[in-house]
Amino acid sequence: MKIIIAGDLFISDQFRDQTLIDKSIENIFQRADYRIVNLEAPIANESSNNKIIKTGPYLRMSEEIIMPFLNQLKVDYVTMANNHILDYGIKGLLDTFDSLKKNNITYVGAGKNILDASKILILEKDGLRIAILNFCETEWSIAEVDRSGANPLDIIDNTKQIKEAKQQADYILVIIHGGHEYYNLPSPRMQKQYRFYADQGADIVIGHHTHCISGYELYNGVPIYYSLGNFLFTKISKNNEWYTGLILEIEVTNEILSSKLYPVRQQKDNFQLKLLNGDKKDEVYDQIKTYSEIIDDNMKLKEKWNNYIKKQSNIYLNYWSPLSFVNNRYISKVLRKIFGNMLNKRGVSLYVNLMRCEAHRDLSIGVLKKYLER
Repeated sequence: MKIIIAGDLFISDQFRDQTLIDKSIENIFQRADYRIVNLEAPIANESSNNKIIKTGPYLRMSEEIIMPFLNQLKVDYVTMANNHILDYGIKGLLDTFDSLKKNNITYVGAGKNILDASKILILEKDGLRIAILNFCETEWSIAEVDRSGANPLDIIDNTKQIKEAKQQADYILVIIHGGHEYYNLPSPRMQKQYRFYADQGADIVIGHHTHCISGYELYNGVPIYYSLGNFLFTKISKNNEWYTGLILEIEVTNEILSSKLYPVRQQKDNFQLKLLNGDKKDEVYDQIKTYSEIIDDNMKLKEKWNNYIKKQSNIYLNYWSPLSFVNNRYISKVLRKIFGNMLNKRGVSLYVNLMRCEAHRDLSIGVLKKYLER
């Protein structure tokens, strides 16, 4: 069985009827038995009334825009456990389910409640059964007992899901939406948790969300790919790494699981997505090798993490300032000389996200500890 897995996919409305994906990438997808991409936004109509209260940008896609691209690649399945899938509320999520079902595309990682969102996806060919599990960090999209949303990164519940999948399938693929945006390495907590999933029975762990590629490691025989980066994401970014991604090809037999990476790149001016070859491909492989060597060295990984904490220090100290509750930046400047209890939903939403999201919590703890040590 051959499975293709790609990272974040988001195509905005201005790319209607445009050809963005090169034939070389189409060929990689079409020679696989199953094709999976991360659907990074709901397929929903524009309506500000449906938007949830959250931090960060709101994303949505139109059915008539995204479906031709999914059909071009013959995508069978999409992962939906990510931080944007609930941006347009329950209505937007349910519309997404309807759109995917209508177009014969199966989803994993989201549902009408937490039980539905945590369901295991089984792929089967010639008696070989592969289980797909999809988790995401705990931000704005998470399902609850009585609320639709995404399957959260919960180490206890995820372990139960892996154990259950082990009883149903020959191999288990765990796909996680998490990590730190524009940081090419896992945090020590992230590495520890992903390795724990391998210890519990995952046969391969695959990450995306960071908008940049990362390295990988072979932990006790289990490949862990920390980030595939963006696949196709039609938003302009000042960060050059936004435009480079990885396609992962997994080949499974009754005896062995093997994997291979294909580097791809979006053009900055028009988002044309092409497979990299020659020197450009080798440059990406060299990057991956460098990141992987750091991941294999605990001291180097910790050193890089401490440097990243220092780099993010001012940003996170500002986040935790009481002045985060002030919407108007001019008023905020005046109030910097006066401390007060300034409470509103914007500030509360920011604090909630800093505390519950695993990646934000990693950084918040690191930065605030360094602040106390100064």
